[in-house]
Amino acid sequence: MPSGDGAGTQPGPIILIMTKLVLILLVGLVLEAIGVVLLSQGLHEIGEVKRISVGEISRIIGRGATNGHVLLGVAFEAAFFGVLLYLLSQRDVSLIWPLTSLGFVITAVAAKFIRHEDITALRWGGVALIVAGAMLVAWSEKEKPKPVDSTTATVAAPGSPQ
Repeated sequence: MPSGDGAGTQPGPIILIMTKLVLILLVGLVLEAIGVVLLSQGLHEIGEVKRISVGEISRIIGRGATNGHVLLGVAFEAAFFGVLLYLLSQRDVSLIWPLTSLGFVITAVAAKFIRHEDITALRWGGVALIVAGAMLVAWSEKEKPKPVDSTTATVAAPGSPQ
């Protein structure tokens, strides 16, 4: 029977933890998507590599190091990396890393609206499969056995072996 304090209606701790994790992850993935789009824009501005030579590589590096879009893209990617480091310090890599694949969705949307890229139905279908896979990974966290608190002792029934 629920008590009158409303404890029976509050979300469980795993829901609150996962909500915080997802919000932090979404911030990180937006940073990553913006970074990738900025890098793409900067690399298009630099131009393609015409031939593999020391002079050509030096030219590309020099132009990249002075291109605002490239530099801003690297900064956004570094911020995403900071968020990723935090998340990996909090949860299993087998949970966090697959969830970062949701960045493909955000990046595809950013590429469509910022870079005006044409994204086909087949490509959107692939993005939908990525979302489905990420949902399965997230669901697996709910199914994961809870750790046993070492401060609680198990009491054996009388007459049972200990």
